Amino acid sequence: MDRYLYVAMSGAKETLRAQASNSHNLANASTTGFRADLTAFMSRALDGPGYDSRAYATTSSIGWSRDQGAVATTGRDLDVAIRGDGWLAVQGPDGREAYTRAGDLRVDTSGQLRTGAGHVVVGDEGPLALPESTSVAVGSDGTVSVVPIGQGPETIAAVGRIKLVNPPVADLERGADGLFRLRDGTDAPADAGVQLAVGSLESSNVNAAQAMVQMIELSRRFDMQLKAMRTAEEDAQAATSLLRL
Repeated sequence: MDRYLYVAMSGAKETLRAQASNSHNLANASTTGFRADLTAFMSRALDGPGYDSRAYATTSSIGWSRDQGAVATTGRDLDVAIRGDGWLAVQGPDGREAYTRAGDLRVDTSGQLRTGAGHVVVGDEGPLALPESTSVAVGSDGTVSVVPIGQGPETIAAVGRIKLVNPPVADLERGADGLFRLRDGTDAPADAGVQLAVGSLESSNVNAAQAMVQMIELSRRFDMQLKAMRTAEEDAQAATSLLRL
């Protein structure tokens, strides 16, 4: 009876973990450049004396979805989307170089180029800081150009270049801050082959409809596990009553 209850309890616990991951994906269905988390259930034999007659489920993260999100045209000069494979280099909260697909760029009050999430964009020579200007433009190769204040459009000048990288996907891992980094802690080299689609943004690759269906399925699975626990309790009460006779 104890094993029966343990199997049901562990199943409910792992279902809650899967639901948390699925809810996280659903909450980021509209987040620019977001990559969906992937989880999978695996069976494990219940350790103990005797034969392996019972098994329980565990939930494991199997990484993140490599699918590209839909690219939508915005017409905004500082919105950029990666064409195909590649990443934008930014400075993470820990000061290390990290990578993202979110290209909703903006210039803060100190002249630094940042993503919509507030991460400083990294150039070939370090964090990008722009001089005061009347306009800022980004080229398809990541070159950032400005028109100085008081000058005409003919005086446009390049002030830096966004670092674009394309390391092997297997070498990347996602941190708790949502940014990607190389597993060995090094920085990826710039890749001139990565190109940007200017005036566009890549949306999240989460399939909202599929995530909603999975949420319902996991809820039903959790209810089934709770029913199993109640059945185990009822069986235990019945067995106790029989022993009292």
